[in-house]
Amino acid sequence: MPDQSVKREFTLLSNDRPFNLMDGATGEATEVVRHVDQQLKISNNPALPLAQRLEAYEDIVDSEVGDTSMVRARNIEREVGLRQIYLKFEGGNPTGTQKDRIAFAQAMDALRRGYDSISVATCGNYGVAVALAASLAGLRCRIHIPESYHTSRIKEMTDLGASIIRVAGDYEHAVIVSMQDARKNECYDANPGGDNTVLQLRTYGEIAHEIYDELRDAPWAVTAPVSNGTTLAGISRGFLSLYRRGKTSRMPRIVAGSSFRKNPIVHAFLKNRPSCEDLNPDQIHETSVNEPLINWHAIDGDHALEAIRRNSGWAVNASDKDLRIYSRLIREKEGLQVLPASTAGLIALMDQHHKEPLPNDRYVVVLTGRKS
Repeated sequence: MPDQSVKREFTLLSNDRPFNLMDGATGEATEVVRHVDQQLKISNNPALPLAQRLEAYEDIVDSEVGDTSMVRARNIEREVGLRQIYLKFEGGNPTGTQKDRIAFAQAMDALRRGYDSISVATCGNYGVAVALAASLAGLRCRIHIPESYHTSRIKEMTDLGASIIRVAGDYEHAVIVSMQDARKNECYDANPGGDNTVLQLRTYGEIAHEIYDELRDAPWAVTAPVSNGTTLAGISRGFLSLYRRGKTSRMPRIVAGSSFRKNPIVHAFLKNRPSCEDLNPDQIHETSVNEPLINWHAIDGDHALEAIRRNSGWAVNASDKDLRIYSRLIREKEGLQVLPASTAGLIALMDQHHKEPLPNDRYVVVLTGRKS
């Protein structure tokens, strides 16, 4: 049975004063630019041959993006009474989240295909990732942000040379406007749900390959936060590729966590719906804690829902309170500074373990962002 000490720990933490939370991750964009100075002189120089620029840019990607750390969380294991929990820390990417993976993959694709600019909608983290990736590739970057959002990361975007376009309405509408902007101005469209979905899923599949490289097989379960569902669906596809090629002996269960009643993927799973259905936008309210998770429309939600169901996975709602508690638990027990929203996957794992003890096996928790 789970160790009862974890419940006491949670009670003590929840009674403590709240965090001073940022609305986004933090990264090391300036340090990355300085570190790749020699390659940068080539990759963002339009006067040089394309093949030379692509080689330099690929060198930047290989040295700076992905291959993030994965550590065994022995202290958390003792707290929750479940062994072999591994934390896959995507906060090690240049701007502090897993979104650097698809940002750099798409910037390279844009460069290869002859685009000179890239367009995207964001509420914060993805915009910084695309701005950095575009600046290193010598691409102009147009970032569409809902006018009601006040992300602390706008300065990072503008410092990296991005143009900010404020859009009336919510994030979902900003995506539509950005897609229209891409078509009108012949920009590369880096938004989810567009023509580049296959590239985005394949790129996130690299997380599965990195997990395999560490464990030499698939874990019993992989759990992660979900918003649009792209990351989770990509990880599942990565493991499916490994399994079909005979690299792993099994497919892992895919487990999702998201903000309480504010995500169509979790809602569809819990209601046993055949596909994701849009939620009522008027009932979706973001906070500084849940903002990276919430959506009334999950753009790649059906891909994620299929991944969860394919191998008996599950999905769980997480309250802001629990997101704070678990982020503090990870910080105090394992020394990782993560965004509260990043812990939704761990919450989903523990929710099931408290209902019915999970088997002695291996579990991977993907932590998608870091905080200062």
